[in-house]
Amino acid sequence: MKNWIRFAALSCAMAIAACSPVAAETKAPAPAAEVHATSGLRIIPLTVTTSSGKHVFRVEVADTPAAQEQGLMFRTAMGANEGMIFPWNPPGRTAFWMKNTVISLDIIYVGPDRKVLNIAANAVPYDRKPLYSAGPVSGVLELNAGRAAEIGLKPGDVVTW
Repeated sequence: MKNWIRFAALSCAMAIAACSPVAAETKAPAPAAEVHATSGLRIIPLTVTTSSGKHVFRVEVADTPAAQEQGLMFRTAMGANEGMIFPWNPPGRTAFWMKNTVISLDIIYVGPDRKVLNIAANAVPYDRKPLYSAGPVSGVLELNAGRAAEIGLKPGDVVTW
């Protein structure tokens, strides 16, 4: 009798497993999102298209009020192909400043059409002077100072993320 009960239980378990979508289809887990070691923000690829070609950056996404308030303050270094994007939804006019920002930056204002509106090049560390967008933006990109000039970035160039 005990053997029959074991057989019945095993048969039921096998039937359930065979009908289970998990057993029938095993999927690899989705890769974990890459995050920045210092900020903990998600990192995504961002492409800037200029007359000299496409330039790909790995940027941190500051997409919450707290992350946008913190920005790159207190950072002492950033790689040549790194940066931070501040998505703006809905698009609007804005101004950035360099309060508590140790490294000099290029601040690139990107319009709703994903074209560069204007660039505040070589923003001075710790300066509290507002650096205004030339119109409504859907994003603000921060790169190391001088990087925009190095790649030939100018108003009208396209930024995609």
